[in-house]
Amino acid sequence: MSEPMTLDERVAAAKALVREEFGAGACVTCSFQAEDMVVLDLVRELEPEVPVLFLETGYHFAATYEYRDRMAAAWRLNLKNILPEKTVKEQEREFGILYQAAPDRCCGLRKVGPLFKALQPYEVWFTGLRRQQAKTRAGLQAVEKFTLPTGKTLKKLSPLADWHTRDVWQYAERRGIPLLPLYEPGYSSIGCEPCTSLPTGDDPRSGRWGGAKVECGIHIQPVQNQDSKAVSGQEGR
Repeated sequence: MSEPMTLDERVAAAKALVREEFGAGACVTCSFQAEDMVVLDLVRELEPEVPVLFLETGYHFAATYEYRDRMAAAWRLNLKNILPEKTVKEQEREFGILYQAAPDRCCGLRKVGPLFKALQPYEVWFTGLRRQQAKTRAGLQAVEKFTLPTGKTLKKLSPLADWHTRDVWQYAERRGIPLLPLYEPGYSSIGCEPCTSLPTGDDPRSGRWGGAKVECGIHIQPVQNQDSKAVSGQEGR
């Protein structure tokens, strides 16, 4: 059995992947959780002006917004706040409280559809995904193809695919990256406030959507069809 990789080895491999795959038309999706901040740090070493896409659902914790704005200013990020077609008030007036009644549809309208539309101009998509985050991500590859509902294919890169949680935190500490304060009270996976609670047991994503699901859908290959239901949020993921 081979020895586990050291943090230095993991960092070197991640940097090599970023250098090899980075090119014109690259972007980073960032929820401002720890993994995304590590990937953003790695990519910014190569291109400080890389577009940073944040899904502005309107339902985030106040602490998330404060941290986003603080880090965007400190790192001079080329931040792109990706908005849904409807405001929170418009959506709730038309459909009610979807995050309670139909969380898949809420994610579709406020995250999945807006992101897939925002990704259309890009060729390379960097993410902070790791295999260890959830069973649904166990087969994650560092380099994958991702086809949008329009038929356009991007190269999707996850430089931390084989990293462990301790690697992420050690890297952040080494680099002096302040992390989202919501980790301090015990949150381990942080999304929209109404759909995020403290984890139960050993699953770091058990606090998402009341345990009803573990994915919002943005990392699931969309089904291509004529009416683009995956974009409109008509089909939850």
